[in-house]
Amino acid sequence: MDQMLKQSLSTLLLIFFLHCITTSGQSPAPAPAPLGPINIVSVLKKPGKYSTFIRLLKSTQIDDQINSQLNDLNQALTVFAPTDSAFSYLKPGMLNSLTDQQKFQLVQFHVVPSFLSIPQFQTVGNPLRTQAGGGTAQFPLNITVSGNQVNMTTGLVNTSLTDTVYSTDGQLAVYEIDRVLLSEGLFRPPAAQAPAPPLPPKTSDPSHAAPSGSEDGVSDNDSSDAKDRLNYAQNLVSFGVAIIVELQLCL
Repeated sequence: MDQMLKQSLSTLLLIFFLHCITTSGQSPAPAPAPLGPINIVSVLKKPGKYSTFIRLLKSTQIDDQINSQLNDLNQALTVFAPTDSAFSYLKPGMLNSLTDQQKFQLVQFHVVPSFLSIPQFQTVGNPLRTQAGGGTAQFPLNITVSGNQVNMTTGLVNTSLTDTVYSTDGQLAVYEIDRVLLSEGLFRPPAAQAPAPPLPPKTSDPSHAAPSGSEDGVSDNDSSDAKDRLNYAQNLVSFGVAIIVELQLCL
């Protein structure tokens, strides 16, 4: 009995020893495969609340541009992604009234050509340069930080970063905002033009014919006054003649 027990233990020890040798001789497990190319639409689809912004990215083909900048040019970017509820604050029909070029500039106004982590917003210069054309005069974006809150204003819209959607490897940062960034270059009403000054009144030209109702350049009022004076003089002469005749008769 003891002999059988010893043989069983020896067999188990042999099996365990052979297993350890086999395991130690195997190559280590392969490292996880590297992540594939970054796709901005895939990043935004996961939370499920940026469908309107995704449609704008696709219709303007800026999604392809961003993917190329990230994967082909190895360029760093920061994207401000308005939620679907952010677009509900726009006036009805506003997006449909924009031209293709205006839609392109609107989306580009939400893209910064550099990677910005939350702490880096404290040191950025204002106005922050975006990928919208026209320069910072037409597309101003100013950043202020209060504690952990990052606020931004365009002059027409005030909003803040409400969530970090994506941030990795210092190449792409995507932040959620609760308002659409409307730039002054696209949405500021043009200044009303001052009305033209009234034309000066026309001066009468003495060489022109006299106005209607008069002759020889004399108005009706002037002619009437002259007639009254003439009648008065005639009456005065007649009265004087009558007095002289009366005096002669008396003599």
